[in-house]
Amino acid sequence: MSLDAPGQLSIDASSFSVGIIAARYNAELVDALLDQVVAQIKSAGVSDTQIEVERVPGSGELPVAAALLADTGNYDVIVTLGVLIRGDTIHYELIADAVTQALQSVALESRIPVINGVVVAENYQQAESRCRGKINRGAEFARAAIEMAALKERLT
Repeated sequence: MSLDAPGQLSIDASSFSVGIIAARYNAELVDALLDQVVAQIKSAGVSDTQIEVERVPGSGELPVAAALLADTGNYDVIVTLGVLIRGDTIHYELIADAVTQALQSVALESRIPVINGVVVAENYQQAESRCRGKINRGAEFARAAIEMAALKERLT
């Protein structure tokens, strides 16, 4: 991710329903992202009753869960959260690529925006910096979600 994120738009999100799916793998880091996302979405006007959080084992399970949420037709946008950290092999790269492709497919097929909030890092320190550091990645994911929900509302 770039350090030059777009500025925050003023959008009244009080009518939006948001589905959030968070991986339980690397839970401390994912939970930090989840807290940031929920706080930012609430600050845009979305009430607790319009936010549903589901947990899945790991990032690899995010696309199926996103498709299941999308199939309900109850959400204006879906945010997926996970953390993948390099180990001794390239397994994290394979998962990151597969998840990215699958989430994009869910979004295109369902016509519901799906925000890919999976942080991919070379090491734990890098992941922690992206999940708990100065740059609030969770808030960035939430702002993208609100903006895409507003776009969907305007165009459909």
